[in-house]
Amino acid sequence: MENISKKDLQIIRDLAKTQIEIAKSEKTQQLKRDWLAHNTCKNGSRPMIHIELWTFMNDIIPSLMKCKGDSARNFEWRLHQNLVNHTIFGDDSVVKDYFPISYNPSIKLFDLDVEVEQTGGLGHQFVHQITDLKADFHKFEQKSTYHVNKPATLADIDNLNEVFGDILPAKIEGNSFYAVPTQKLVHFMGMENMLFAMYDYPDEFKAMMDKIADEYIGYFDWLKENDLILPTVDGEYVAQGSWAYTDELPSENVKTTNDVWGFLDSQETVNVSPDMFGEFIFPCYEKIAKHYGLLSYGCCEPVDAIFDKYLSKLSNMRKLSISPWCDEEKMGERLRGKNIVYHRKPSPNFLGVDVKLDEDAVTEHIDKTLKAAKGCAIEFTQRDVYTVHNNPEKVRRFVEIIRERCENV
Repeated sequence: MENISKKDLQIIRDLAKTQIEIAKSEKTQQLKRDWLAHNTCKNGSRPMIHIELWTFMNDIIPSLMKCKGDSARNFEWRLHQNLVNHTIFGDDSVVKDYFPISYNPSIKLFDLDVEVEQTGGLGHQFVHQITDLKADFHKFEQKSTYHVNKPATLADIDNLNEVFGDILPAKIEGNSFYAVPTQKLVHFMGMENMLFAMYDYPDEFKAMMDKIADEYIGYFDWLKENDLILPTVDGEYVAQGSWAYTDELPSENVKTTNDVWGFLDSQETVNVSPDMFGEFIFPCYEKIAKHYGLLSYGCCEPVDAIFDKYLSKLSNMRKLSISPWCDEEKMGERLRGKNIVYHRKPSPNFLGVDVKLDEDAVTEHIDKTLKAAKGCAIEFTQRDVYTVHNNPEKVRRFVEIIRERCENV
């Protein structure tokens, strides 16, 4: 790590002081209580709001930067990431009284490479490893490999603590564990090939899905053996776009993934009929879900068509994604009074497409959700915004409108 100038060091340490002051404030303590009540679906809990920053942080953070040195700017940038949601957006993100670091373990399913060809900007395509499921089935006999870099993580903690650990200690925290089988399949074989394979090779497809479930379960065992399963009961991240606060999971001595939050989604099967989802996809997902303590399910896929016969069977489900393509009214009826969070993902178009916020359209959009989800534990997570046109005030106003509508509708 390069030397940090006295001026840069002061900037960084001042930011660390800001974080610890916010973290210890009564407002933050109340936010923690609000999240806990919300995640346990208690009567009277209020809707929670979170803006996912990482996809558009280049619109926000550069203008805040003051440090000159490269190492100093790295620390400064990361501290701003911890603060922006609170200080600029005003959402319900909780500022932590430590600097969080994760081991970020991962699985390389069947040890197959995922090759990507970039086509400019966000555009990309995958180089498929599976072209014919029957002919290439032997590739699914390969053992998955697992990856973590503990020394690099611990070195990062040492560097952070050397700079500001006396003010804001850096420490390891857990995260929800993540399994996305059909996304992996699309990366390996492409969407069209995956869909036709269910018809052309139904037995092989089912066997492949069962193997995928077993590989993820093997990965969970490896996490346990390597002490990589940490509590998820406070401010730890829960995919997609939420926070872990709960008193229903152990806060110490966690042993298996059954002690923590987990995540599943199947965006890639939106064109599969509910019956085919149940026959070809759901058994794999159900098998994996049994290895989680609490489950957060879904991203952009509309879950209304598969909830009654399939997803409702996942007894540990606590958050269910209600995407812009979902039948809100139907899912409001299904989740009303249940111990499952109606995790609404508003359309990203309001923040990401329009240069000027259309406040009337946002109001109408949010009112529709609040009416559809009356009687549910409601959470708003704004995801998939890739630019806010360098206008952080637009984001803050968006949050204000949601909060106003929650109070008035």
